[in-house]
Amino acid sequence: MSRLETATFAGGCFWCMVQPFEEHPGIHKVLSGYTGGTVANPTYEQVKAHTTGHTEAIKIWFDPDQVSYADLVELYWQQTDPTDAAGQFQDRGDNYRPVIFVNSAEQQRIAAASKRALQEREQFDQPIVTKIQVVQPFYPAEARHQQFYKKHPERMAQEEAGGRAAFIDQHWTNH
Repeated sequence: MSRLETATFAGGCFWCMVQPFEEHPGIHKVLSGYTGGTVANPTYEQVKAHTTGHTEAIKIWFDPDQVSYADLVELYWQQTDPTDAAGQFQDRGDNYRPVIFVNSAEQQRIAAASKRALQEREQFDQPIVTKIQVVQPFYPAEARHQQFYKKHPERMAQEEAGGRAAFIDQHWTNH
């Protein structure tokens, strides 16, 4: 087995971001957590109260021999509204802002090129506003938030009904 690499993405509610990545071949682990803020070891309640500067995010461990970082960035775009900097779907606020957190010059290059290509496709009526930032400390979320979609399928259906599923269908089906 090759050495695993990591990717970190923020795309709104971390509950909704785990499943698409966890089910993708070559991904070994997906962890929900918090990053991009100023407080060490924040709690869900602190992040949700907008007192730490963190955003909900996922950290992914993947085998680059099975799935490329470029493929992960493409999958990321397909889970988010890249034109909405103020949150994602029904989840509003800076703790739901979309960010690609890069951990190397190569990830920076790939993410920036992918963002440019997405903008040039003119698939969206608005500019692509997702930020690309250097990775910051990642704090795992509490156990109750890990693999939430498996533990609470009814709640996940409600979350998806908040606009994410319809947006994905409208903008990514057949693209």
